[in-house]
Amino acid sequence: MDVEKLPEVSKPTIFLIPTVLAGDTAFEVLPASVIAAINELDVFFVENVRTARRFISSLKLGKVIDKITFFELSKDTPPEQTRRQLKALSKNAGILSEAGVPCVADPGSTAVAMAHELGYRIKPLTGPSSILLALMGSGFSGQTFTFHGYLPIDRTERAKMLSQMEMRLSKYGQTQIFMETPYRNNQLLQTIIEVCQPSTKLCIAADITGRDELIQTRTLAGWKKAMPDLHKKPTIFLMGGA
Repeated sequence: MDVEKLPEVSKPTIFLIPTVLAGDTAFEVLPASVIAAINELDVFFVENVRTARRFISSLKLGKVIDKITFFELSKDTPPEQTRRQLKALSKNAGILSEAGVPCVADPGSTAVAMAHELGYRIKPLTGPSSILLALMGSGFSGQTFTFHGYLPIDRTERAKMLSQMEMRLSKYGQTQIFMETPYRNNQLLQTIIEVCQPSTKLCIAADITGRDELIQTRTLAGWKKAMPDLHKKPTIFLMGGA
């Protein structure tokens, strides 16, 4: 594969590199600029080293994986560790998302904030975002929306949060976007149906870009009649109105 060389700069550039949302889709969903950046870079900040190594190997770029430097950047990584690693950079580096785009519902934003303080250039690259793809496919307002990330685990707090989102939707027409750990998706859907009004519209966007992709909007009354099995399927939930 012919790739364009990245420019040399006096200070490192931090490339924000999207990855796939579903397996075996890299050359369908990732632009050539992303593949080129991965091919050129030898330093990556990643949420999980093992899966990052596997992903880069799957691209078959001819890179020697053992010669690549991987720095772990998870929610448990001490900030000072990341700061030291960034300050020591003598070349361009990438922040590689675990799935989708970096720094959105992703710990990469910590490193980006530090890189700004160090005067580094930040270069976001385009790629699949489950949040934006779900919003695009929902039929809900893309002018005003809120992404809440993961809802509280506590059942009472979760129910309270869902009621607040429904109220915000009713009052402001603001699309409400949220997600759950895949193995708790079915329980979340059941709670939404129990807590919210039957007429409230919910879009379920599961396995986006994958073989079993589901992006469908129904009222909660409609979902109650035909509950999908979302167990262990990466899913984005959206409340909205047409």
